[in-house]
Amino acid sequence: MQSIFMVIHVLLAIGIIALVLLQHGKGADAGAAFGSGASSTVFGSRGSGSFLTRTTAILAALFFATSLSLAYMAGNTGNQESTLESLLPSQEAVQEQPVVPEEKPVVPETSDKPSDLPDVPKTN
Repeated sequence: MQSIFMVIHVLLAIGIIALVLLQHGKGADAGAAFGSGASSTVFGSRGSGSFLTRTTAILAALFFATSLSLAYMAGNTGNQESTLESLLPSQEAVQEQPVVPEEKPVVPETSDKPSDLPDVPKTN
């Protein structure tokens, strides 16, 4: 379902881009005042402004709707675990590990033989 919304979302984005590029800017109206032949256009004497503007507004509203739908679907994926939590071992795995008793360090027995090492001075 999410992939269908994604395809529709991309198609709407391409449609909005195409319609915005087809529209003429505010500076193009100055040429029409000097008789640029606006009455012989495909969209009539009013020009294509109202048709393209209305179509762009409809596509923009649909684009916003698909954006909200995709955001809602992404928030309800069911996996509430963050990326960091997925890298750490789970609590069950930690509890299942066997407990190894700590070994006491082996201290060598002292002998009465004198050693080659110098004596460590005692501090008071």
